[in-house]
Amino acid sequence: MALGSNQDGPCGSPLRTLMAVRPLLEGLLGLWAQSVEEISPGDTAPNGVSSPLTFSWSPLQQTAPVGGPIDQPSYLNAVLLVKGLELCPESATALRLLDALQQLEQSFGRNRSQEERWGPRPLDLDLLFWGDWRLDHPRLTLPHPRLHLRSFVMEPLLAAMQASTPWLS
Repeated sequence: MALGSNQDGPCGSPLRTLMAVRPLLEGLLGLWAQSVEEISPGDTAPNGVSSPLTFSWSPLQQTAPVGGPIDQPSYLNAVLLVKGLELCPESATALRLLDALQQLEQSFGRNRSQEERWGPRPLDLDLLFWGDWRLDHPRLTLPHPRLHLRSFVMEPLLAAMQASTPWLS
């Protein structure tokens, strides 16, 4: 998952926004995982107990905007890797997560109906991929179709992978 901010929001600066959203995002993902497990009770760890989610965060990275208005401020970006939920991905589950993420964006002041494409925003949350699963839905494409073209995602993604994968460190 990618996070970005380049506009003040209810918490203040992009830095304060990303620091404030971190525990909320982890909590949201935990609640989402519980709701998925209630729907799919057969998807548990081998011992019969669902495995807890683990989170690997990249460091924050400041980058120039890609696209959008020329005069917009730099973005502050990060990537979050989530591991631990063993289930077969399906579009309904992914779309419920997308809805929850967009509600979180809205609570931090994002208004998709009034913003310019690739313009400034107080919070941007993007699902990047879900293992090797592919989804082509009008509301969500996984993996993210421009993931590999965006250094502001790839560099923090590598840092998060290094933090969560010992042999990469």
